[in-house]
Amino acid sequence: MIHTALNSKKIIVTGASSGIGEQLCKKIAENGGIPIMLARSEDKLLAIQMDLKLELQTESYIYKVDLQDNDDIDFTIQTILAEHEQIHGLINNAGIGVFDAVEDMKWLDLHEMFQLNVFSLMRITQLLIPHFNQYKQGHIINVASQAGKISTPKSAAYGASKHAVIGFTNTLRQEMDSKGIYVTAVNLGPVRTNFFKVADPSGSYRQSVDRYMLDPHQVANTIVRYLFTKKREINMPFWMEAGSVFYRLFPGLMEKLLRSSFNKK
Repeated sequence: MIHTALNSKKIIVTGASSGIGEQLCKKIAENGGIPIMLARSEDKLLAIQMDLKLELQTESYIYKVDLQDNDDIDFTIQTILAEHEQIHGLINNAGIGVFDAVEDMKWLDLHEMFQLNVFSLMRITQLLIPHFNQYKQGHIINVASQAGKISTPKSAAYGASKHAVIGFTNTLRQEMDSKGIYVTAVNLGPVRTNFFKVADPSGSYRQSVDRYMLDPHQVANTIVRYLFTKKREINMPFWMEAGSVFYRLFPGLMEKLLRSSFNKK
């Protein structure tokens, strides 16, 4: 079903060159929206842009940006705002994970995770809020993770970064509530993407949860369906969200039940 609320609306998507981000851009275009695609790989963005043009005859824009570089972030967002009269939505999708025990974590990995998962997200959001305020409308969607709700071994840094995204999003929602700007958190379980090539190079964790993995097409379709609605949270899969509630009530029991699976990271 076509989501008519997206018609001709320009939506920034970070991490647009693969995985969930790529599928989000395709779903936005399929529903009449105009994706503004951000990523480090210009070649991949150009290929996606060409596919959208050939398959859907749709308009799209690409911007190469290194989200590890704050100056590059500022320059890119300022360029977008100068080149487009109105931006209607923002999906902060870019993210990275490295699974290690705390004693084995490399400081550079931790720093890069927080820069990409948290600080770049906050900065882009902060730069766009005045623009959304000007038009008294907009939608900010932040892709977090069920890892921000359920603590598991070898994900202290990754889980902390996603916990920060959830906290930031919940506060931002309250601040934007009276301004006509929607704010949504997306909390996902494992998704079948290239994320695990970095997060789990041995493949042991991916193998242990493979049957539970979400399909990126399904994830993108769900997120796009809730664009420009007052949806507070998107939680996938449903059973994992139920598990996060159970975890808050009975953390000790849940940790015992889940330890064997999550120790395979």
